[in-house]
Amino acid sequence: MAAEIKYPEKWKEIKIAILGGDDREQEIARLAASTGATVTAFGFPWPEDGIAGVQQANSAEECIEGADFCFMPIPGIALDGSLFADEKIIPRQDLLSRMNQNSHIILGKADLGLKEAAQALNIGIHEYEHDNELMLLRAPAIVEAALRIIIENTAFTIHNAKICIVGMGNVGSVLCKTLVGLGAHVTVAARNPVQRALAYTLGAESMTLGQLNNSAGSFDIVMSSVPAPVVTSGIIDGFAPGILVMDLAAPPGGVDLPYARQKGHTAIWARALGRRAPITVGESQWVGITKIMNELLR
Repeated sequence: MAAEIKYPEKWKEIKIAILGGDDREQEIARLAASTGATVTAFGFPWPEDGIAGVQQANSAEECIEGADFCFMPIPGIALDGSLFADEKIIPRQDLLSRMNQNSHIILGKADLGLKEAAQALNIGIHEYEHDNELMLLRAPAIVEAALRIIIENTAFTIHNAKICIVGMGNVGSVLCKTLVGLGAHVTVAARNPVQRALAYTLGAESMTLGQLNNSAGSFDIVMSSVPAPVVTSGIIDGFAPGILVMDLAAPPGGVDLPYARQKGHTAIWARALGRRAPITVGESQWVGITKIMNELLR
């Protein structure tokens, strides 16, 4: 387990700020404190008993003051530039200027505003959303949470249901394998022929994204993990009445959910599904964080 690792003495010389997030950040904060670093935290649900070795700040400004490293959440930043957090935090120059010189921000994915603010202050930005090891470690928890959403929002079984998965990345491939194992009739829509071949090996049908438009009416459930607009109004117009549409992607998402709801479908943006298992997923995110940290501290 990550908590049992013996960390180099260098960790004891740094201050880490953990800004925003959800229950997963509780585990990340605990693991950060186990390194011997000074750790402050703000913007995620705080446990009643606190977190050993972690100081809860009263504001984002207090949290980030004098930090050498700042950990921000893995879910993508919202369209208004705010972090995924339990209150509105928009990380721009006025806030980031409180960090130490030559400091670093580690997060899932930064937006242009954060990148520009960090560049102006000579703060390093390090993204790990596309770390394949990390994504595979957290995929089972995301898939389990997605199954719960399906069960809660349908009146039929997953077994024998006709399900389309749009995108066949790390989460999509684990989702495909799981749904096939539960007896669903799965079709994967993907641009990449290698991904379509993988769907075939897992027992699913496959098609290109261009073919989805003509096949949209044959599914009971459509699930997208692509963080770009792929399930558009034209495709939604072809859906059978009242199907379940799920967007598993980070902002800006891949499904026109408002249009799907307007057409009478159950449309859910299933963000932050890693909350289903915050200890497991928090520890998997720590794997990605420490890879970056160890390289920077070296």
